[in-house]
Amino acid sequence: MSRFPYLDEYEVHRTMPEEGTSRQEILTMMSDMSSRENVVWEDGRCSGTMYCGDHEHYDFLNQAFSNFSYVNTLQRDMCPSATKFEAEIIAMTLDMLGASALKDRQPGGLVTSGGSSSIAHAVLAYREGNPSVTRANMIKPETAHPAFAKAGHLFGVDMKIAPVDPVTLEVDLEWVRESIDANTVALIGSAPNYGYGTVDPIAELGAIALDRGIGLHVDGCLGGFLLPFGRELGYDIPAFDFTVPGVTTMSADTHKYGYALKGTSVLAFADHSLRNSQYFYLTDWSGGKYCSPGMDGSRSGGLLAATWAAMVSLGRAGYRRYAKAIFETSAAMQDAILSHPSLRLMGTPSFLFSFTSDEYDIYLVNDFLRTKGWRMNGQQYPNAIHMAVTRPQTQPGVVERWTSDLADAVVYATAHKDEPAKSGAIYGGVAGGMSAEADEFIRAVMADMMDHQASVPLA
Repeated sequence: MSRFPYLDEYEVHRTMPEEGTSRQEILTMMSDMSSRENVVWEDGRCSGTMYCGDHEHYDFLNQAFSNFSYVNTLQRDMCPSATKFEAEIIAMTLDMLGASALKDRQPGGLVTSGGSSSIAHAVLAYREGNPSVTRANMIKPETAHPAFAKAGHLFGVDMKIAPVDPVTLEVDLEWVRESIDANTVALIGSAPNYGYGTVDPIAELGAIALDRGIGLHVDGCLGGFLLPFGRELGYDIPAFDFTVPGVTTMSADTHKYGYALKGTSVLAFADHSLRNSQYFYLTDWSGGKYCSPGMDGSRSGGLLAATWAAMVSLGRAGYRRYAKAIFETSAAMQDAILSHPSLRLMGTPSFLFSFTSDEYDIYLVNDFLRTKGWRMNGQQYPNAIHMAVTRPQTQPGVVERWTSDLADAVVYATAHKDEPAKSGAIYGGVAGGMSAEADEFIRAVMADMMDHQASVPLA
């Protein structure tokens, strides 16, 4: 499918129009686009991305958002509601992540614009919280999210890449121990990692961090609002939160399994002192004294309101109910994979699972599933595909369709095992095989998405 399907349907604005377009015409166009794009995920054949999928819930959040969409949270004297919403979002998240176990500490948090932002703020906090270290480094499992590398690049923090066990896909603890040096400010673990859905040995990482007097960040951006309720339901999920000694920060995305609108996440701190170290302030500016708790300046109060509304409306019982359906659905989809001897699950997955094959290129399976409307996520080293189970997959009939389509995909892959696959592994679902020119290819794809329709005509 073309990435620019509207090119020939609607006017392309390469310059600012002299006269405005009617509001009704604009809304009609947007409604058409939205309806057509919703079809991609509404029937549950899309991995991750759409975590809630409940239009009634979205309508409710949009109403909550609309009351504060135009409010700037910087001006708290004008919108004290933002203080209520933000503080309670942080408090509820800390409660969910076991912060009550932090005796003689002052836990706190930040509401950020997403998982990458939470990770970036954590990296910044560890750098600023260790001013005696000239060039800080952190130890990141190879499976941890690329946002850590991005943050390290931006803030001058080196990322030491720890290998993972090829079978369990958990970080190599001995390598971690041996690689800590005088400049190491923190370790990183995932709960779970994006690629495989496996949870790193957080208790063991916590013990190492305590022994060496450094921090431990647990990346729960994906699972932070789901794994706690899976544990409450009795699923075999090891402790990964603030109940584990040594955990000093955690990221958890409210806009994923927190079922809020896109653009919010929580970075939780075991103690205020680390959080406060990354504040920015400039007291001698001619425009007045400036301070910012995070990298963002202006933020819409609507996102805080909608996030707060999502959490308060669902409560623990609501999150637990949805978690039960997601874990049950994931288990059924994994059973379908295990029924095929040519397919192999990778590691010990949770609600997100990854699978590969030792008999044929797994992307052949992906090729066929695409013809049936499935949008899977690809991986590499080794080639694999994964499914992050969300609420749309819990709809009646989706597991049955998955089971049937997967069986046909295995038949297809077996019959075409000597042929090259068409699909590849690029984060975000962009199709294409990897090559020696991968960096340039990625740059070209991103530039094309940003510039194709909006390029300014030359004079």
